[in-house]
Amino acid sequence: MRPPEVSSDADALAERVIEHVGRDIVLGLPLGLGKANLFANALYRRAEADRSIRLTIFTALTLQPPSGSSEIEKRFMGPLAERLYAGVPRLAYARPMRAGTLPPNIEVNEFFFLAGKYLSSPHAQQTYISANYTHAVGYLLERGVNVVGQMVAREGEGESARYSISGNTDVTLDILPTIRARRAAGERLALVGEVNNELPFMPGAAELTPEEFDFVLEGEEYPLFVTPKPPVSLADYAIGLHAASLVPDGGTLQIGIGSIGDALTHALILRHRYPEVFRDALDALGPTPDRRERYCEPFREGLYAASEMFVDGFLDLFEAGILKRPAEDGAVLHAGFFLGPQSFYDRLKALPVAERAKLSMREISFVNDLYGDEEQKRRDRRDARFVNNAMMATLLGAVVSDQLEDGRVVSGVGGQYNFVAQAFALKGARSIMALRAARMAKGAPRSNIVWTYGHTTVPRHLKDVVITEYGIAELKGRSDRDTVAAMLAITDSRFQDGLVKRARKAGKIERDFKLSSAENTPERIVSALSPFRHAGHLPRFPLGTDFTEAEQTLLPALSLLKRQQGAWLELARTFREGWRAGETSLGEKAALDRMGLAKPQSLKETALAALVLGALRRS
Repeated sequence: MRPPEVSSDADALAERVIEHVGRDIVLGLPLGLGKANLFANALYRRAEADRSIRLTIFTALTLQPPSGSSEIEKRFMGPLAERLYAGVPRLAYARPMRAGTLPPNIEVNEFFFLAGKYLSSPHAQQTYISANYTHAVGYLLERGVNVVGQMVAREGEGESARYSISGNTDVTLDILPTIRARRAAGERLALVGEVNNELPFMPGAAELTPEEFDFVLEGEEYPLFVTPKPPVSLADYAIGLHAASLVPDGGTLQIGIGSIGDALTHALILRHRYPEVFRDALDALGPTPDRRERYCEPFREGLYAASEMFVDGFLDLFEAGILKRPAEDGAVLHAGFFLGPQSFYDRLKALPVAERAKLSMREISFVNDLYGDEEQKRRDRRDARFVNNAMMATLLGAVVSDQLEDGRVVSGVGGQYNFVAQAFALKGARSIMALRAARMAKGAPRSNIVWTYGHTTVPRHLKDVVITEYGIAELKGRSDRDTVAAMLAITDSRFQDGLVKRARKAGKIERDFKLSSAENTPERIVSALSPFRHAGHLPRFPLGTDFTEAEQTLLPALSLLKRQQGAWLELARTFREGWRAGETSLGEKAALDRMGLAKPQSLKETALAALVLGALRRS
């Protein structure tokens, strides 16, 4: 094998790749962070200018800075984007893909969307490919991929250089054997590495020799894409506390992204460091059914993690001495990709190499499936708790996580089904679906537990554990009647009666069924957990934040305004509250200044200032 061609010019490199593979290009870009942005943009520009080039891009999770849709959201998001994403190159295909204005010779297929980003994009909805994460490689190979563009970290210079594909081993490691075989058969392929030493150098399976690459782009580094941490509500904490009580010492853990995952991470750390406080918080949420074992003790043997996404919470668990049970290869975590805030990348880079090696990045087939080294995986993944987020669940136990009833895709299946399947295949494992019991839409509450729904991500015959802020529903192997009763017990009280009527009409529950006396209301959760928040045990940003103090003040108000969209009466009340507000506090003045509304210059700005101030007061 020969060393790669090295270039410092992305446009020149794109031209060389076209000369090497031809004018019909199927470009594979990793999910999320690991895309070779500069190279991909150069290839896009070349195809845009020359319609004789056919460019097909196959990828997932195209990252884009938040922009906001309303005037108020744009005022909040604009300065945030300037601060967090200055210097991060935008992918050239993203905006025209969303708008449906891609050139006719360029096609983009994604198998996982940035959540909610493309709900109003017919083009993106039409070119979306529904796929389990583990099947993406097969689909990419079937389409004849001949170019892969991957961001890499490098250590050393010249012949002694080493490369790491770092936070995106997921699909690339799975596709490498086929690339090698096709090269050996004489095919012209291009594995392109785009060096960016802002990327943590992950050792082990993520390391590739220079000879694996056909081309390397060097010379222009740029900041990594970051994901700011959302605030964790008391409802999130209730879910996280319940989930943490299901995790046995010495077990295996998988966590999803978002505030519920952060709540679970913090709850596990709380349990480890302050078990009495953890137990008291659980007790405040209500009694535990006698038949269920509850784990409240600190972690002595510790946990091992097998999670497609290495969320930053795992690093917190590692640093807290909880993520420490080694697999047979010595790793305490196996994951396929990572993405997080800047502090996460900085902490990874600061770890000694021997410690970083314990956080092992592997191919997605290794993490998400049991096939291959199955006996070792079974030994490693004992007592697994696979915790995934959901949007909705039905009263009979089906789960909705990726798509709306009308067919529009919110995000994607990703690896959720893979971990559900593992939970049923592994001894002592459980599949845990976490969701909030209700949401606000157009100013009105809506239940996230419904009788039926026109789409299912995980079918009800794979039901196991469902958690809301109101408790835990144990569903595995239970009859339809008992499943309905268990789900009703964790449903918001405002919707229980209507769901009972639906279940009775369908003959799934007895006519004289009585609901439990539990008061499943947001107010009860706030009452139960507020003392723990005030004592500092349940902070709004348990894993840190990139938001300024003024932005943290604004977040609940902006969330309130978003929930009130379309609810004109509620918006009018919020406006009136701000219009009549009188003297403003220092915090309110700082928040209005952050929005550019402290000194309104027009009638429109005066109205916006009143709306924001009213939301600050009402939230």
